[in-house]
Amino acid sequence: MANKNCWDDTTDYDYNTLVNGLNQYLRLKTNPIGMKRFETVEQMEAIPRLRKPNPKEKLAMDQVVGQSRWIGWTLGITMDHLMGEQCGAVVGLHPPDDEWLSGEKMNGVWYGTLEDSAAHQRAMDCASHGDYKALAVSPLTSKRLDNPDICLVYATPGQMITLINGLQHTGYKKLEFTCVGESACADSWGKALRTGEPSLSIPCYAERKFGGVQDDELLIAFAPSYLPHILKGLEALHKVGLRYPIPNHGIQKSPLDSISQSYG
Repeated sequence: MANKNCWDDTTDYDYNTLVNGLNQYLRLKTNPIGMKRFETVEQMEAIPRLRKPNPKEKLAMDQVVGQSRWIGWTLGITMDHLMGEQCGAVVGLHPPDDEWLSGEKMNGVWYGTLEDSAAHQRAMDCASHGDYKALAVSPLTSKRLDNPDICLVYATPGQMITLINGLQHTGYKKLEFTCVGESACADSWGKALRTGEPSLSIPCYAERKFGGVQDDELLIAFAPSYLPHILKGLEALHKVGLRYPIPNHGIQKSPLDSISQSYG
């Protein structure tokens, strides 16, 4: 039994097998990572082989995630390591107070009026706040987080729709995603930390400029309990010939021969 995450899930997931399965069926560029919040700094500091950024070198949350994803580091942070409240509020390390909600810092930059900027701030999905003092990110296969609150998977649109097809293979429900524009991390890890539900986002300017997100990538975040379900769906799709990479059939040839291979 693993330590519980914020969903009180104590399942001891075999992340090596799960990630190997995702890579087998989706051919991801980088391995998925986990994110977990802690009520005390001491709990975070107990993680083996933990790195902490220089507090004088203030980082964006996008960079913290990017370093774990691309370099494979296990990083631990508090608000002291982040460049500002915008990053901390999304993950629950800073309360969305009146100053943050005012939108003053974005007025005249991303939005044309103070009213628009404030509306954007109110629209952002932010994790519960006040209960957590620290946060860590780590590749899922490192097993250092024990049981993360959420998993983050970066993928191209073709890989992403295949992942979602796997998710919807059984227990189908329509998935609806949001887009706040800039600060799109609120649509992914912010929303997933708040709800636990799969949360897809189009990574924003900051994520691409500072976090190393590629031009052709999307991001989905979800609680770890979804991973076995997604992998089971991908396996089933693979058996009927619905696989990634998706071969281009051509725009001038009837699709009937190709379709018959899956539908019979």
